[in-house]
Amino acid sequence: MTVVVSICIFILAATIIVGLLRVLTAKDLGSRAIVSDLVYFSSIGILTMIGIQVSSSIVIDIIFLASMVGILATIALARILTRGLR
Repeated sequence: MTVVVSICIFILAATIIVGLLRVLTAKDLGSRAIVSDLVYFSSIGILTMIGIQVSSSIVIDIIFLASMVGILATIALARILTRGLR
């Protein structure tokens, strides 16, 4: 089980690195927003894998809260980029 978790952490870390490189090369704000969400939720995925590895229920609660905050931040950023238009 720990080998699978380690592989998942490695893949998610590679995703974060590629995402950060893409944020630097993105031309518009929409692309940067989407890639920053990818980086944020990939880091939550790494935290999830660590929580699975240490079997901690507190980490799972933190993951739920971070996911909710991330979704709200995504919605707020979309409203800002569209200037409130639907």
